[in-house]
Amino acid sequence: MNISVAILGATGYTGAELIRLLESHPHFDIAHLGAHSQAGKRAGEVLPGISGELASTVLAASDASIPDHVQLVFSALPHGAAAESVKIALDSGKKVVDLSADFRHKSHDTYREAYGAEHPCPELFDEAVYGLTEFSRSDVVNARLVANPGCYPTSTLLPLVPLLRGGVLNSEQIIVDSKSGASGAGRAVKTSLLYCEVNEGLSAYGLPRHRHAWEMEEWASGFGQQHVSIRFVPHILPMSRGMLSTLHLSGDKPETWHNILSQAFAHETFINVLPEGQLPSTQGVKGSNRCDIGIAVIGTKQAVVVSCIDNLIKGASGQALQNANVMFGFGEAEGLSTTALWP
Repeated sequence: MNISVAILGATGYTGAELIRLLESHPHFDIAHLGAHSQAGKRAGEVLPGISGELASTVLAASDASIPDHVQLVFSALPHGAAAESVKIALDSGKKVVDLSADFRHKSHDTYREAYGAEHPCPELFDEAVYGLTEFSRSDVVNARLVANPGCYPTSTLLPLVPLLRGGVLNSEQIIVDSKSGASGAGRAVKTSLLYCEVNEGLSAYGLPRHRHAWEMEEWASGFGQQHVSIRFVPHILPMSRGMLSTLHLSGDKPETWHNILSQAFAHETFINVLPEGQLPSTQGVKGSNRCDIGIAVIGTKQAVVVSCIDNLIKGASGQALQNANVMFGFGEAEGLSTTALWP
C-alpha cells in the first residue's frame, strides 16, 4: 500500500530532510511540495541536495490547494503560520504531522505564554497528540493530528521521563544545559547565524526562559505524573547539525538510574543507553534517528545524564516519519536508520 504525501515548508532544513527520508521510504510517495517565499521555483533550484524528477517539481504556494489523493500532510511551516494550514488539511480529510510548535501545548494560555501570540485554532488542542513516539505510540496510532516535539524537548524528555516514573528524582531541581548545531535555528537569514557570527564561538540564547522550557515542563509533568520544574539554557554551536543535552539531576540512589533507563528502553529501536562509564557524542548519532544516552554518577544524591540526537532527524523529520509510520500501521523503523554518518 502506497500513501501520497504532501510537505508544506519543503524548502527549510526540516522540509529538506523529510524529502531525503521519504524518497527511500517503501510506502510514502511525495505528491506535493509547498513553500512560501520560494513558491513558483523548481525544487532543485532551492534545494541542492535533491535530484531526479523531484528536483524539477515546481514548488506550490504554502496555502495552495493540496491534491485530493494526498492522505498525509507533513507541515514544516513556522509556528504561527502552520495552524491554519493544518486545519484546512484536517477539514479535507487528511492526516497531519505538524513539525511546528502550534499544537504541542494543551492550553491556549500556555501557548500564549510561551510564544507571545494568540492561537488561531485552539479548538484542535484537545485532539492533537504529542508525538514523543516512545511514550505516546498508543495514542499516535489512532491520531489525525500529531504534534511533533521540539528538538530540545526530545533530547531532554527521552532520558528524563523514565527516571521521573521511577520516582528517583527531585523533580523541582532539574537543570538542562543543551547545545545545538545552527540548523536548529532554521534556514531564514539571520545576522546572528552568519558564518562570522557563529564560527569559533559559543553562545547562550533564549534567556531568561526559552520557549521550549514550557514544553519540557508540561510533558515531563504529564508523562512523569508529577509537577516538574526545569531550568533550561540552550546554546548554539558552530556546526551544522547535532544536539547534546546535559541533565544535572539529584535524587535517590543514582547508582540505580542506569538500570532504570536500560529497562525502560530495552525494546526501543531508536534509543541506545550506553554501557556504564560511556558518554555519547553528536558525531555518534549524526544522520540517524537514534538517541544515545549516557550517565555519570557524581555523588550519593547526584548524577549527570547526557543525551545526544541529530536535531534534524530524531529532533524533527525522523521523529515525524516515525510517527507517520505508526499512524498508517507501517513498521516504525521504515525509512529510518539507526546507523550514524561517521566519520
